Amino acid sequence: QVQVQESGGGLVQAGGSLRLSCTISGLSFDEYAMAWFRQAPGKEREGVSCINVIGDNTDYADSVRGRFTISRDKTKNTLYLQMNTLKPEDTAMYYCAAGHYGGACSLHSVFYDREKWGKGTQVTISS
Repeated sequence: QVQVQESGGGLVQAGGSLRLSCTISGLSFDEYAMAWFRQAPGKEREGVSCINVIGDNTDYADSVRGRFTISRDKTKNTLYLQMNTLKPEDTAMYYCAAGHYGGACSLHSVFYDREKWGKGTQVTISS
């Protein structure tokens, strides 16, 4: 049984930093591309960042590029999202997802297996 668990969310002031973690069990971590998504109240879910299977390809939403950094540690079966210079508009529930596909990573949720999403971690940025 696949388990996906996000952590690291919280309440910080604008300009601050957070580091999200996502630990996965029940699958071969190094066979899956990984991504972070977020959804704010009243808004559609959006892809924030992704990383391919071997970790040499990443992508970011324009709104976070240059501020967020995605990484993965196959020895810990863990995905990370370092978030710097946080803004109030970054406030959302952040989700981790795994997708069994190769090549460049994608920010489109269709590439990520429905049963391989976490329940999310809340990030709230105060102004």
